[in-house]
Amino acid sequence: MSVWNAMMHTIPDMVAVALAVTDGMLHLELSMAYEVFGTAPDGVADPWYSLVVCGPGTVRAGRFLLEPDHGLDRLARADTVIIPGWADVDVDPPADLVDAVRAAHEAGARVVSLCTGAFVLAAAGLLNGRRATTHWAHTRVLAARYPQVEVDPDVLYVDNGSVLTSAGKAAAMDLCLHLVRLDRGSSVANAVARRLVVPPHRDGGQAQFVTTPVPAPGNHPLAGLFPWVIERLGQPLTVEDLARQAGMSARNLGRHFRSVTGTTPLQWLLTQRIRHAQELLETTDDGVDAIATATGMGTATTLRRHFSRTVGVPPDTYRRTFRARTAGGSPYDRP
Repeated sequence: MSVWNAMMHTIPDMVAVALAVTDGMLHLELSMAYEVFGTAPDGVADPWYSLVVCGPGTVRAGRFLLEPDHGLDRLARADTVIIPGWADVDVDPPADLVDAVRAAHEAGARVVSLCTGAFVLAAAGLLNGRRATTHWAHTRVLAARYPQVEVDPDVLYVDNGSVLTSAGKAAAMDLCLHLVRLDRGSSVANAVARRLVVPPHRDGGQAQFVTTPVPAPGNHPLAGLFPWVIERLGQPLTVEDLARQAGMSARNLGRHFRSVTGTTPLQWLLTQRIRHAQELLETTDDGVDAIATATGMGTATTLRRHFSRTVGVPPDTYRRTFRARTAGGSPYDRP
C-alpha cells in the first residue's frame, strides 16, 4: 500500500491548503490559487478552505514582495499543498522547497503544481512513473531533465490522485476548479467560476470532472441567449432555434459563438447538457434514461457515449465517485 493510500485524508478533511512559495514564483498562478481557495463563494454553508502561505522568508513574485504566514516546514501539516509556477526553469528548484514538498506528500498531503511548478514535483521524485504536464513551452525541457516522467504536452491538467499537475497560465484555474469540484461538488465549483467570471473550459483539455460554466452576462450579442438555452436543455434545440432566438442568421451566430465561447453553438450546447447531467448524477437518484431525457440527449445510449467521451468515465462511474465523496470516501482512492 502506498504512503498516500495508507495516510490519505478523506474529502471532508481536505480543508487546510498551503501555498508553497519561494523567490521567482509566477504571481499569476499564485493569485489564481489564492482567489479560489482563499475566498468562499456566496451561499456556501460549509466552512471554506483554510489557506496559508508558506515560504523560507520574504519572497519575490514578479514585482511583488510576499511575507509568508509560515515556514516551509508547515507544508507537512497541510491537506493540500499547491506549488505555483516559477520563472527560471533552467536551474534546479531550491532544495529546501523540494524537500518540504516531498515531506508533505509523505505525510499524506495531496500535492498540486500549477504551470512550471511541475519542475518542483519532478525534482522531488513525485512524478516518476506518472503522467504529468506543464506549460507547453517547457514540456520538452521537463521531459529531457526528468526522463522517468511521462510528460503530456497536450492537456490542461493531469490528475493522478495524490499528485496533480496543470499546464500554463489559465490552465491553472481549470485545475483549481477541478479540486473544488472533487472536494465540494459541481454546484460549488460553478459558483466559484461565476464569481471569478471564468471563461468556458477550452476544448482539447482533459475535461475529467470539470464542467464548462456559462459565460458571464456581458455586453455582447449572446448575453440573453445563454440563460434562455440553459432553461431549455431538455428540448431538442437546433442551431436554427438558437439563431432565431438571438435574432441573427446561423452564420452570424456561429461567428459570435466562436468569439465569445471559443467553440461552435452545437459543441457549447452539448457541453451544457453534459454539465447538467453531471449535476443530476450528483444530486438526484434519477436513472440514466431519465437524465438523458432531462438533458435533451434523448436516449441513455447517447448520453453514455457523449458523457464518457467528454468527462472520461461513464455516468454510472461518475455517480459512484461523487456519492463516495459525499459519504466520506474519496475519489482519490484509486487502484
